[in-house]
Amino acid sequence: MPLWQELPLLLVVAFCLAVLIRSFLLQAFFIPSGSMENTLLVGDRVLVNKIVYDVRDPKRGEVVVFRGPEAWAPQPVDDGNTSVLSKVSRTMGDLVGISRPGAKDFIKRVIAVGGDRISCCDDQGRVMVNGKGLDEPYIFDNSPLDVPPVPGECRSRQFAEVVVPPGQIFVMGDHRGVSQDARCQGPVPVENVVGRAFVVVWPQDRWANLSVPDTFDGIPPPDGGGEGGGAGTPPPGQESPVPGKGDIVVTMPIFASVLFLARSRRGLPDRQRRLRP
Repeated sequence: MPLWQELPLLLVVAFCLAVLIRSFLLQAFFIPSGSMENTLLVGDRVLVNKIVYDVRDPKRGEVVVFRGPEAWAPQPVDDGNTSVLSKVSRTMGDLVGISRPGAKDFIKRVIAVGGDRISCCDDQGRVMVNGKGLDEPYIFDNSPLDVPPVPGECRSRQFAEVVVPPGQIFVMGDHRGVSQDARCQGPVPVENVVGRAFVVVWPQDRWANLSVPDTFDGIPPPDGGGEGGGAGTPPPGQESPVPGKGDIVVTMPIFASVLFLARSRRGLPDRQRRLRP
């Protein structure tokens, strides 16, 4: 096949693969606000594993992307250029997962899961989950302790104890001073979670793995059992999950597809030379 015919075909195949990967496996997510600083900065792009929660529930400490429930106020979104060409570009970008997020798309850290008791604060000003105070080194600019809590506002660090309903998660931003999260807007249904953000891929000097901090190890189970599902020690007889194992399983087919296409393209000129008279 001549190059002028092969190139459009490869572009179509690559676009279809990107749409399939974005829909079912991985999606690049643009960070639109400073609520997760300094773990994630405005303009960072993270890869989101979209199938990991098809086989298990979110765990404490994981960074997740989700659609805000009805009770959550939408975040401001800069629409930028509103021309027809710009709208078409945004639509194409959304198909392959490189567009900006919508007003109801959020990214936060899971602090508690279904059945957990969470409150703030203990005598050291820490968030408590099932009676254990969390040392959170990832927090940037924590909310003040001396501001009294006000319903519907996240300005204060303090909030009354909440028992997270089954099938929901309690999420908070790492930049507590500006984050609008479950403290004032309520827990998030697991069904609203798009996937787990597991790595920062852009810009290149910001590349980092979004692993679960050690502070979530050893959290006691909630009273009366509940769903649990934290990042602590697994029950007897079960293996401790390998960090990032599910993400590796998801990305392996993608890398294999890219390698196959690359090898096929490299071998094409030799075959063309052999077929020429």
